[in-house]
Amino acid sequence: MNAKFRTLALVSATAAATAAATVILPISAVDNATTRATAAPAVAAEAAAPLVTGLPDFTRLVDRVGPAVVNIEAQGKSGMRMIRRGGGNLPDDELPEFFRRFFGPDAPFPGGPQPGGPQPGGPDDLPDGGPRPISQGSGFLISADGYVLTNHHVVDGADEVTVKLSDRRSFKAKVVGSDEQSDVAVLKISATGLPHLRVGESKTLKPGQWVVAIGSPFGLDHSVTAGIVSAVGRANPYADQRYVPFIQTDVAINRGNSGGPLLNTSGEVVGINSQIFSNSGGYMGVSFAIPMDVAMNVTEQLRTTGKVARGQIGVVVQTVPDDAVKAYGLPDSRGALVNDVRRGGPGEKAGLEPGDVIRAVNGMPVDDSSDLPPMIGAMAPGSSVKLDILRNGKPIERTLTLSKLDESAIAGNAPRRAADDDTPAPAKAGNRLGLAGQDLDADDRGRLGLRSGEGVALARVESAAARSAGLRPGDVVLRVGSTPVGSADALDRELSKSGESDTVMLLVRRGGANQFVAITPIADRGRP
Repeated sequence: MNAKFRTLALVSATAAATAAATVILPISAVDNATTRATAAPAVAAEAAAPLVTGLPDFTRLVDRVGPAVVNIEAQGKSGMRMIRRGGGNLPDDELPEFFRRFFGPDAPFPGGPQPGGPQPGGPDDLPDGGPRPISQGSGFLISADGYVLTNHHVVDGADEVTVKLSDRRSFKAKVVGSDEQSDVAVLKISATGLPHLRVGESKTLKPGQWVVAIGSPFGLDHSVTAGIVSAVGRANPYADQRYVPFIQTDVAINRGNSGGPLLNTSGEVVGINSQIFSNSGGYMGVSFAIPMDVAMNVTEQLRTTGKVARGQIGVVVQTVPDDAVKAYGLPDSRGALVNDVRRGGPGEKAGLEPGDVIRAVNGMPVDDSSDLPPMIGAMAPGSSVKLDILRNGKPIERTLTLSKLDESAIAGNAPRRAADDDTPAPAKAGNRLGLAGQDLDADDRGRLGLRSGEGVALARVESAAARSAGLRPGDVVLRVGSTPVGSADALDRELSKSGESDTVMLLVRRGGANQFVAITPIADRGRP
């Protein structure tokens, strides 16, 4: 007897045993069972009506919008970061572990040579004999006169882009503009009277809604997949796209879907398929799309000026640690914790300080630090913004005028490790956290981008609590709580003000970036 039949036999035997047991129940038990059975229909009658009935049929939607979806082929020089037909796959350890672009590791296409096989010859070869890299993706028409949207990474570095329509016509496309931060590119083909998609309201999307993707996975033109919205407003911690609140879906997306439309059940495009979350490089049920409100903002700027200008406050933020709630007297951990205020920026002019928690922008709540960049980046430089802030647990408001985002200002100079300095370190730490401070001179502060009298370097980290929090020699402590420190004595003095078991928030600079670190002393101080 196979496993299936053994299981069925076991269930039957169990049912028979139960039936036999029922025969010998006392009459009272039978009466109680009868009463319960009689009452059951009344409970069933009160059950709520189903909230979901049937499954959608997408055939009419696909028939109507399919002609506006296009296939894109981009060719470039041999140095381009593009897929080559038939190239060997990169080793797994050279690929990102989580987010992978659809055009990642030299993926083979149907009908093309297999990895490791001979490269095709002919007109696609460069004069030096090397094959011209080819990138394939998807896109869609947004106007009758030939404007096409796709992903930046599909056409990045291309010197020739071809758009193929559903009726098999091909056009050489001009790249009107491309923006790496949003991963949006705008193309133009010379044609009129073209079918195009209607842009929907991505802001109204909710988890659980049906959505459809149409694209060319692995070169298979006009493949249709469907699923639901899994979440909205997702941040991408694995790529430098902090200005995009992604739409997460479980729609089957693979390489080649990149740049294709994500549609609602009305046939309106609500997103551009951009990324997948994968350990294998293929579909795993977690896909990400760029919301159309973001894409259209970028599109209008690219069509008008050829580039994208974003507003900035001039601060760097992080998630509010749970330990900071008590330390700063916060009601909860919602908001964006300011850990750096750029010199001369709107934030400094408005009086923002490290330790401030931004809770709302123009009345719109900021639940996490990742919510803030898309809100501010979507506004034009020169816009007036009102911030709701908690400072040491007390609400304040600040109004400022956004400046133009300067990406180069984000990078900082890496600090020199204090342990490598010629100045001798203190003999021992003079505070309960076992932090041995070392004063910085003017040259040190200049290299670190610090103001005069700002910061104290850590020569040694002696306590287990501080080491567990991630502190290490060479870190520079800028603040203890909300109080700036500029010397080893000041560090010891501020740390002595808190109780033996109180959590202490330190603002620490490492590698040109600031971060608040929470340290809770261990009972025995954790001294080795």
